[in-house]
Amino acid sequence: MKATKPKEKGGRESERQIVPLKQGNLLEGTLWREGGAIVMEPLEGKMQGTSRPESVSTRLQRVAKLSKEAPEMVWTTLAHHIDLWLLKEAYRLTRKDGAVGVDGQTAREYEENLEDNLQDLLNRFKSGTYKAPPVRRSYVPKGDGKKMRPIGIPTFEDKVLQRAVAMVLEAVYEQDFLECSYGFRPKRSAHQALEELWRDTTRVNGYVLEFDIEKCFDTLDHGHLRSFLDKRVRDGVIRRAIDKWLKAGILEVGTLRYPETGTPQGGVVSPILMNIYLHEVLDKWFAQEVKPRLSEEACLIRYADDAVIVFYSKADADRVMEVLPKRFGRFALSLHPQKTRLIKFTRPSPGNDKAGRSGSFDFLGFTHYWAKSRNGTWVVKRKTAKDRFTRALKRIGWWCRANRHLAVEEQHRVLALKLRGHAQYYYIRGNSSAVARFYHEVRGIWRKWLNRRSQRSRMNWERFTRLRKMYPFPTPRLASS
Repeated sequence: MKATKPKEKGGRESERQIVPLKQGNLLEGTLWREGGAIVMEPLEGKMQGTSRPESVSTRLQRVAKLSKEAPEMVWTTLAHHIDLWLLKEAYRLTRKDGAVGVDGQTAREYEENLEDNLQDLLNRFKSGTYKAPPVRRSYVPKGDGKKMRPIGIPTFEDKVLQRAVAMVLEAVYEQDFLECSYGFRPKRSAHQALEELWRDTTRVNGYVLEFDIEKCFDTLDHGHLRSFLDKRVRDGVIRRAIDKWLKAGILEVGTLRYPETGTPQGGVVSPILMNIYLHEVLDKWFAQEVKPRLSEEACLIRYADDAVIVFYSKADADRVMEVLPKRFGRFALSLHPQKTRLIKFTRPSPGNDKAGRSGSFDFLGFTHYWAKSRNGTWVVKRKTAKDRFTRALKRIGWWCRANRHLAVEEQHRVLALKLRGHAQYYYIRGNSSAVARFYHEVRGIWRKWLNRRSQRSRMNWERFTRLRKMYPFPTPRLASS
């Protein structure tokens, strides 16, 4: 098509290069190139659209397809994909047993008049009258049991709307995110990140830079986040909702305050906003600017705000180690001083029975280290990190102490669920001994608190052995990637 000059507000004309949609995209509209970006606008009458339940995933797939075909395209209209049917799907995917927000409304209460509630939510979202409620702040114990970790609890309705917006953003940005990113993404898991890291450390055999972004969710700069979103999504309805969530207050002990940085505490939309931010700050920067300047191979693996880089060359590692804090500082982020370090991670030489010359590092709850296999060759092994092991045992101990007067059958049921969850994550190749030791320690903790149920009836080991036969713990199964 020929270039046209549509009039803008104020009578000024701008040059726009019209780009026709490819046949078969299944999206009707007009594309044009403006300021180096491709912008899409649907045809008149296609904004509202009527969709049926079975078309929710299909419509999102169409958005994903077009986003993949036009990586420079900026979406100016996306909110029309959020209709009653997509809100119903968002409701279905939202956890129903979570704590209540500032309005005190439970999922069951919301469900009593679900159709009208979702329709009212949709109307307020589209008209711009939706008000993001404050997030209720609560605290849970950290791993050491001494410090408390703050968590945010949005209202149930807010979770549903955030889920719907996140689903649409995911359809767009999953086409942009790089392979090195694993956290909070569909069909990707921590186990996949661990397997990729295992392959890289075994193959590269050099140096590992492990780092953690300090309070990442709490310190994301709103201005930078908006500029990153401008590159891909400029839909006014969606952007207005995101801005409201960013500005929503935090209610703590009757005091309401408004943070100037960070993503919504506990919000469903926070993970994808964080991924968008770090995609621009770290992933693209490393792939497009850092790797081409390195003398040898290097691999980045990131899971949310936790990341490692594996290097062949010490000189390359030193250069990145020096520039990385400056890169994050430019975008108002900082590296955790205790969790950021560069270590030598090299296969010990033949005949050397000591792996101490090569360091170890932790990533996603596992300690990675060099050790000999059964056939005597040096391999990278992984075991449950010491702090994670101790933290999990303390939580079991707290639960057993608080619930020691429950029926033994009920205690066994809950402990079996906790052990199954632990094994589903930590039982990977080479870590069976740590999982077996965890099971053994849990049995001891359970006997300890059963023994304190009564001063008359003691739970000695002989009696506890008979009890274990009546209530056996589930056999751990190897986790799959």
